Amino acid sequence: MSIALLFTIGGLTTVGLYLITARSMSRILLGFALLGHAAVLALLASGGPPGAAPITNQSTPAEIANPVPQALALTAIVISFGLTLFLLALARRQQVLSGDDLVEDDLEDHRIAEGTT
Repeated sequence: MSIALLFTIGGLTTVGLYLITARSMSRILLGFALLGHAAVLALLASGGPPGAAPITNQSTPAEIANPVPQALALTAIVISFGLTLFLLALARRQQVLSGDDLVEDDLEDHRIAEGTT
């Protein structure tokens, strides 16, 4: 595995987590998108070196590429796409209701945290 690929995965994860902690829905959306890309890169990097196609009687088992990380990467892409669409819908709803994309504090959470009834 390449050192540059490891730094890329780490950088995408770091920036994604930083953006998720922001109060703006657009930054949260970008953060989750970056985390999705980091997950796909990590899965593909875990697959090991490239090999032959996993077709029966075409090559030896030692030469065959592992198809599981590729399948998991496709699943991660689909989940990331669904999460992105959901966050876009939330951001649009927030923009329609309040006119901006800032996530506001929930007053009920503050009341419960203080212990008042």
